Amino acid sequence: MNQPDDLPLLGAAMPSAALPAWRDWLAEGPRDIELQDFFRAELLDGDWRTVARAARAELQGHRGRLGIHGPFMGFDIDTQDPAVRAIVQKRLDQGLDVCEELGASQMVLHSPFKTWTHHNLDNQAGAREKLQERVHAALDRAVARAERIGVTLVIENIEDKDPHARVQLARSFGSDRVRVSLDTGHAYYAHVSTGAPPVDYYVAAAGNLLEHVHLQDADGYADRHWPIGEGSILWPGVFRQLATLGSNPRLILELRDTGAIGRAARYLVEAGLAR
Repeated sequence: MNQPDDLPLLGAAMPSAALPAWRDWLAEGPRDIELQDFFRAELLDGDWRTVARAARAELQGHRGRLGIHGPFMGFDIDTQDPAVRAIVQKRLDQGLDVCEELGASQMVLHSPFKTWTHHNLDNQAGAREKLQERVHAALDRAVARAERIGVTLVIENIEDKDPHARVQLARSFGSDRVRVSLDTGHAYYAHVSTGAPPVDYYVAAAGNLLEHVHLQDADGYADRHWPIGEGSILWPGVFRQLATLGSNPRLILELRDTGAIGRAARYLVEAGLAR
């Protein structure tokens, strides 16, 4: 089915080893790519340059936008421990090293907001402001470097129950290089399991600060990363809200099984929601 050019163009997340399998599909458009090798501490402390150079060679000639999922395992960006904060700063620097090596223009970070913080940030005077101060202490150096090298840091919802909280956090940096990411499955989990608003409300809350979306289907109970159509997210409403934006967010299929990318894309294409 031929799709109108005004429909949003799908991209995908994958490890660099999966790039050859999707070369032809990624060349259509061309599509945006998010590489998911470089969040692992073992690789960042090892021979990541060899992996990056191989990925860059595989991507030679690709004209779509390129990003990476940045480091997140084992820490929160609002950590209260100065020693852990130093690790956060190191990992973000390493992630930006990768971006420079690859020519990537976007790096995904994880939000610090959890179900617990949603219910407790206003339980103590100044707690919300202190969280923001801790995040700035961890990220300010990375933001300054991202501005210099042309990389946008996008903050992805994880347990976020309030869709506005990380938007306000991103805005607090006053930088064009700090924006917002939405993971549809995470938002749906928060909606079904913790009473958060539905997924389209997260799109509306972010507005034109939304520059990245992880598209995955789910049941609202767990972080499924199922192919689109296998869960119960109401996709027409999500894409109607996305259509109101002028920020042209990267729409990245982030599936547990990268072999299902084609099937997930076909579902959205046949529904007339994307191309």
